[in-house]
Amino acid sequence: MTVDDTTSGEGEEPPSDSSVHATPHHEVDHTAEPTDDPLAIRLEQLILGADRRYTPFQAARTAGVSMDLASRFWRAMGFADIGQAKALTEADVLALRRLAGLVEAGLLSEPMAIQVARSTGQTTARLAEWQIDSFLEGLTEPPEPGMTRTEVTYPLVELLLPELEEFLVYVWRRQLAAATGRVVQAADDEEMVDRRLAVGFADLVGFTRLTRRLEEEALGELVEAFETTAADLVAAHGGRLIKTLGDEVLFAADDAGTAAEIALRLVEAMAQNETMPALRVGIAFGTVTTRMGDVFGTTVNLASRLTSIAPKDAVLVDGAFAKELTRTGDAPASEAQAAEEAAAAAERVRLAEKEGREAEEPAPPRYRFGLQPMWQRPVRGLGVVEPWLLARRGTPGPSA
Repeated sequence: MTVDDTTSGEGEEPPSDSSVHATPHHEVDHTAEPTDDPLAIRLEQLILGADRRYTPFQAARTAGVSMDLASRFWRAMGFADIGQAKALTEADVLALRRLAGLVEAGLLSEPMAIQVARSTGQTTARLAEWQIDSFLEGLTEPPEPGMTRTEVTYPLVELLLPELEEFLVYVWRRQLAAATGRVVQAADDEEMVDRRLAVGFADLVGFTRLTRRLEEEALGELVEAFETTAADLVAAHGGRLIKTLGDEVLFAADDAGTAAEIALRLVEAMAQNETMPALRVGIAFGTVTTRMGDVFGTTVNLASRLTSIAPKDAVLVDGAFAKELTRTGDAPASEAQAAEEAAAAAERVRLAEKEGREAEEPAPPRYRFGLQPMWQRPVRGLGVVEPWLLARRGTPGPSA
């Protein structure tokens, strides 16, 4: 679709001269036509479930929306401008009508509808690319000599499409239910948008050197193994994987104890894999702004900076995170305090035994984690911070 304010009315096709322009954010080729490869067209019809019928202008007019709004929806979903080629289907018209209808009904503002289109487009684009590159490509190896990959692709897609579609909707509904549950449990309306979370980065050490030493295939396998391990551990222990960046993952958790457990398990898992580089993790706790599935703010920036200065195979946390761990009873305020509590409990037991009775006082707290204060240091853009080294209780951590 192509933006042209002169075509928002009805009754005539838009001009094809210089008044048709690209968005200021990127250059597009308005002469680019959709593919005319017969197999590609058949696959497109199979996947979309409809034939090409409309130019962008005709689709916008049929949907009852302006060409300008239709173009912004189209681009937000991540699709290139196609000039006035007849390449759109009834499904495209229905999608435009639905989004515009949500705006007209007052359920979404126009900027929010654009965000819906953009977030959905970005997420599903990555999913589709992965499925084609890693999944379908491997499955379409010709099963018999003489058969081409092309001959296998169509029937395979025909079989997989309904199953993958139902599974996608199922996972989306599950994720939507989980996200909604987290948000409605927020203490107040303000916290539903700007929430207090533990945010962590896990980074492979020396990854740049590895890229120069490993073959592309081996490097890809290493990254995939890292991302898979991280995703599984984060999910299994109650966190949320926000995004992966090749040699780095960003995760979040609603409480400090969950984030601490995830971070230490990530370090332990990488240390047990001899093919993996060392890992370092930085975590911060505080107010976080969430947008389109991502997280932003000073807390996120601090977690990133802590990761960059963390020792190998270690986890650094900020003061707010350390304070939260002690508040919830997951870590002692200091090892001296833990020692005093243990000594007091032992003395109570000794006195009870001496008097021939059972000790009625509770046992000392069983802390899961230990915190060791590190030297204060300046952190670019955030001033001076005092990081804390996180470890399991009784496990000495590396020095920094």
